[in-house]
Amino acid sequence: MNNLNTEVTFAGLKLKNPIVISSSGLTETVDKVKILEKCGAGAVVLKSLFEEQIMMNVDKDMSLNDNDYPEAQDFLRNFITTDHVNKYIDLIRDCKAQCSIPIIASINCHTQRNWTDFAKKIEEAGADALEVNIMLVDTSKEFTFGASEKLYIDILSTLKKTVSIPVIIKMSKQFSNIVSLVNQLQHNDVNGAVLFNRPYCPDINIEEMDFHPGPIFTEPAAFNETLRWVGIVSGMVPKMDLAASTGIHTGENLIKILLAGAHVAQICSVIYREGPDYIGEMLSTLHEWMKKQGYENIEQFRGSMNFANFEDENYYERTQFMKYFSNKDSFPPR
Repeated sequence: MNNLNTEVTFAGLKLKNPIVISSSGLTETVDKVKILEKCGAGAVVLKSLFEEQIMMNVDKDMSLNDNDYPEAQDFLRNFITTDHVNKYIDLIRDCKAQCSIPIIASINCHTQRNWTDFAKKIEEAGADALEVNIMLVDTSKEFTFGASEKLYIDILSTLKKTVSIPVIIKMSKQFSNIVSLVNQLQHNDVNGAVLFNRPYCPDINIEEMDFHPGPIFTEPAAFNETLRWVGIVSGMVPKMDLAASTGIHTGENLIKILLAGAHVAQICSVIYREGPDYIGEMLSTLHEWMKKQGYENIEQFRGSMNFANFEDENYYERTQFMKYFSNKDSFPPR
C-alpha cells in the first residue's frame, strides 16, 4: 500500500487523490473546507455564487430605496453587487491561505450577462480554477435548436478571454448529443467538463396545495446513468478531462467511474449522510482494490473499460438493453 500512488491531474490541477467535494453547503466556509481536507479530500469546489442570487439581492435592496437620482441608484447598485461578491472573494482567500488542496470557485448561471466580470476577481483572489454550472431549462415554444449549445460555447469563450485559470464546465445531460457538445467545448479550449449537474426539481404538497423542493440528495440508483455517459464521452473525446458527478456513493462507485474514464469523482450527498470521515473509507476501498489488482497508480487502469476499449460497444448502448430483456419473461411468475 505504501507503493500506491493515487495522485491525479484534472483540468491542469494536481490532486493527491480523485475525490473532489462538490459545490454545496459542505464547502461554504473555510472551517468546513479544512475539515474536508483533513479527512482526505483531493480538492473542493466552493459553494456556488449564483447569478440569480446576485441580481435578486440587488433588486431587493434597490426596491427598498426611494432615491430618485439615477447617479445614486447606479452607485448603490454597484455597491450592493460588489459587497455580495466580496464575501465570496474573502472565502476564496481564506481557503487558499489555510488549505493546501486545490480550491475551485463556482458560478451557477443561466445567461451570459455581466456576471462574467466577476470571474476576474475570482482569479485575483487566488482560486485555482473556476467551475461554471450552467443551469438552463428551455421552455419557449419559439426555442431555436442549438441555442443552448451556443450559450455554453459563448460563456466559455468569454471566460477564456477574461481569466487565465482553468475553466471547467459543469454540464446538464439534457442535450440531444452530449458527445458532440463536449467535443465542441474541447475545441474551444475548455479545461475540463463535469458530467453532470443536478437540477433542483419541484414537488407538490397535495395537502397544502403548494410547491416544495423535490429531493435534494442523489440516490445510488443515479450512478449508472453517470457511469454510462462517462464511459461513452471518455472513449469518444479521449483528450477531455472529465469529472463524474451524481450518484457516486461508495468506494466501489469511485473505482468503476475511474475505469470508465473519469479523472476525478465529485461527491456530495454521501458526505451529508455519512460525514466527512467517509472520504477515508472510499479511499481505503480504492487502495485495497489497487493493491489486489497490482496497480501502482490510477493511470494504469483509468479508462480501461470505456467506450473505446471494447469491440462490442453495445455495453454502453441500447442493444444491450434488448439483449438482456429478450431473455426475461414478459411478466414475473405468480
